[in-house]
Amino acid sequence: MNWLAGAWAIFRKDLRIELRSRYAVNTLLLFALGALLLVAFAVGPQPVSARVQAALLWIVLLFAASIGLGRSFVAEHEGGTALLLRLHTRAIMVLAGKLLFNFGLVALLTLVATAVFMLLLGTSVGAPGLFAATLALGALGLTGATTLLSALVARASRGGPLLPVLLLPLLVPLLVSGVGATRKALLGQQWGAAQDELLTLVGFAGATISAAVLLFDYVWGE
Repeated sequence: MNWLAGAWAIFRKDLRIELRSRYAVNTLLLFALGALLLVAFAVGPQPVSARVQAALLWIVLLFAASIGLGRSFVAEHEGGTALLLRLHTRAIMVLAGKLLFNFGLVALLTLVATAVFMLLLGTSVGAPGLFAATLALGALGLTGATTLLSALVARASRGGPLLPVLLLPLLVPLLVSGVGATRKALLGQQWGAAQDELLTLVGFAGATISAAVLLFDYVWGE
């Protein structure tokens, strides 16, 4: 079995399990929607600056993703499937399949949370292309970081709750750059104005995924 076929098999397995249980989707969306409703209630009818709107959106995305994806590898250990995966697949297959599945979840979360956020707060986007690129790169960075860290903490007895604690300091560059680029997109600034933030997001996504590829064989193996 080549690694693409193995990764696709892991993705389909996780997708079938998620379609039956809906654990991750329900956790992601319920947390995000609840947080957004609370934000809208707290803000009220008064206008909010673009900087505050960008920060609120990224805070919701960060904690929803960290909570919803915390069981990505914990469930494999609890269900006894981790050993089967080690016996029948290579580590790169497991990593690629998990990355693909987790990116789909984060992309779904980003689309729904952003749409609801804009509706509740009456947000208008001055530069839609920059806005979409920032969210896409942020989602990719979130996926790489959460996938690697969830594998690292999966062997702890309470690995799921540890993930948000470990993620927060790691994701500071992503959050700072994401908030900055999102603010500029809301204000309608051009791509050149957010060049530094976009390069940081690209570098962060590349670094986290590269680290996952390099370290996962050690993390996943016994």
